[in-house]
Amino acid sequence: MKEEGIEIAGKLMRELLEGMEMKARVEVSLKGEDLYLDISGEKEDILIGKHGKTLESLQFLFNRMLNKQLKEGIRVFIDVNGYKERRADSLTKMAARLGERVKRGEKPLTIGPFNSHDRRIIHLALKEDHALTTESIGEGEVKRIRIVPKSQTP
Repeated sequence: MKEEGIEIAGKLMRELLEGMEMKARVEVSLKGEDLYLDISGEKEDILIGKHGKTLESLQFLFNRMLNKQLKEGIRVFIDVNGYKERRADSLTKMAARLGERVKRGEKPLTIGPFNSHDRRIIHLALKEDHALTTESIGEGEVKRIRIVPKSQTP
């Protein structure tokens, strides 16, 4: 992707935020083949939504808008005031806490529902624990996670 594409992405996001009457700074960077937009400003909760649902939707729509305008396929990731890092940290700590509870009680535990990104964080957080296994259950985009003691897996 050329510098022109980075400029178009920044301009498009700033226009979108202005249309929402939000004052925010947009930083655009290219990491490998992916484009990252970091938005910082006030009223972050409006852009993030409950459990990041609004941010997830904004990212999906912005991907479609930008790729249509650029006429090429590029993945765009959007973060607001470091929310995604805070969310990942929170999910990792939650997974560790619940993993300990499952090991103490020797009973499986089902949590969720979570989107694919959040499920991946939880699976990775418990992957190194040799006493536990995790699995996604359900259908569609939003699934639950089952944490099972390895003593109960076939």
